[in-house]
Order: sequence, then structure tokens, then C-alpha cells
Amino acid sequence: MSLVVRSVHTADLAPDDLAEARQLMEDVFEGELTPEDWDHCLGGLHVLGRENGELVGHAALVQRHVAYNGRALRAGYVEGLGVRADRRRRGYAGVLMAEVERVIDTAYDLGALGASEDGMPFYRQRGWLPWTGPTSALTPGGVVRTADEDGWILVRPGAVALDTAGGALMVCDWRDGDVW
Repeated sequence: MSLVVRSVHTADLAPDDLAEARQLMEDVFEGELTPEDWDHCLGGLHVLGRENGELVGHAALVQRHVAYNGRALRAGYVEGLGVRADRRRRGYAGVLMAEVERVIDTAYDLGALGASEDGMPFYRQRGWLPWTGPTSALTPGGVVRTADEDGWILVRPGAVALDTAGGALMVCDWRDGDVW
């Protein structure tokens, strides 16, 4: 494998590198990347995968807060994982996620992400667990149920033990666009 992985905070990415990462995400998500989706990738860690100098993969890890069992927890939230179409099925997404998971395991109370139907088997194979309880978001108007997200949120237990089968409520912090 000739993938070279580099982890860098948004603040330390050169403007050209940031533009290149956004264009990769636009291509990977085939025009379905909203401005809010890209904004969700900013302000944290970018894991960039290059092959022969070309950006072929990206993952972002941002800090969010989730309320669980009466506590506010620091969550390493995964955003914008994607590999260029012509480089898929080579294990690159797994290499990027291994770096993301290393950071989650050493710096956060838990990991969390909202999975797509296509992504669900990949994350489950890596040991991510489905959140089986109800989900909500702390919005400017108060706590609002996010029932459409139920079953699509995956967690990676870390410093805090999680009862993923107990039906407990998990509440995420507010953001524009998709809240989970």
C-alpha cells in the first residue's frame, strides 16, 4: 500500500490543501455535500490520505458534546470519511479510520458518527456499536427528538462505559444542517 497518511488540524491546513479536501468530498459524495456538511468537517482534525502525492482519502474528527446518563461527554465525532472512487476497495478507508479511532481512544470519552446505509457494514465490522436508544438534539428551542436518526447513530465506547442496548437517551449539541 502506498498510502501516506497525515493528520492535521483545520487551523494548520494550507488554503490549497483545504480546498483540495473539499473538492474530494464533493466528488466522493457526488454533489450531495451541502455547505453545512462541509462545515461539519471543520475545526478539528483532518486525516488526509495521499497516494503518489494526490489526495485520495479524507476523514474529519471534530469535538462535540453529547449528553448521556446525566453527563455531558466529549465525543470525537467522525465526519467526511471518503475515498476517491478509483481508489476504493484497497483498504484506504480502514487506514484513515484507524488513525481517527486512535485519536478517539486517547482523547475523547467516546466516539460517535451518523452512518449511511452503505457505510453501516464498514463501521460495524470495525467494532462500532449501534446506539439503540432514542436520539435527540439540544436545539435553541430545547431538547428535540431526532427519531429519523434512531438506528443510524454508531458509538465507540471509550473512557466512559456506555449501555448501548439499555435504551438510554443520547442528546447531541446543536448545529446547522444535519444535527447528527
